Amino acid sequence: MSEIEFRSLTPERSSDLVTFSAQHGKFRYCLCMRWRMTSTAYQRSTKEDRIAELNRLVCSGTPIGVLAYSDGEPVGWCSVAPMETYGALERYRALPRIDDQPVWSVACFFVDRRVRKTGLMLGLLRPAVDYAFSKGAGIVERHPVEQYARLYRYMGGVDMFQSAGFRDTTTSGQSRRVMRIDRSALDSEKGI
Repeated sequence: MSEIEFRSLTPERSSDLVTFSAQHGKFRYCLCMRWRMTSTAYQRSTKEDRIAELNRLVCSGTPIGVLAYSDGEPVGWCSVAPMETYGALERYRALPRIDDQPVWSVACFFVDRRVRKTGLMLGLLRPAVDYAFSKGAGIVERHPVEQYARLYRYMGGVDMFQSAGFRDTTTSGQSRRVMRIDRSALDSEKGI
């Protein structure tokens, strides 16, 4: 694989997401819509319904994520968007908001098998955070899973988020970790 480039998903790049999803059946199964749609709507939807809805969001200009490209071909995905656009995540009782701050959330990753185990998930995370900050986010949040949680491998582990500068902000009694990266703290570290 050649050098990897990262681009936010815009209406002009919507066909890249369609291409990526057509090439990756497991990605196409969910399309990160599990967190965007209500449970009822998700359960009633087909794969085609989910790709159409995700494409509608892209074409409407709703921020949804970042793609990684190798030789112009999409090879990786990171779902990142304002928390309020993740309707099911907002209502998920196991992951209640820890405060009333406006946040963006990293929902999941999907990496082509040809570039797995190359650090591409971490590579996607950094441009995803930069993208969120460029769109006005003050905080980017994630609920990572333990390293060997087989069913949730698309969500990323604690170590990866720590290496990207996220800090644990889990409140007492919370069953899942909450990790955040704060733009103002990042700016102060850089001396801005």
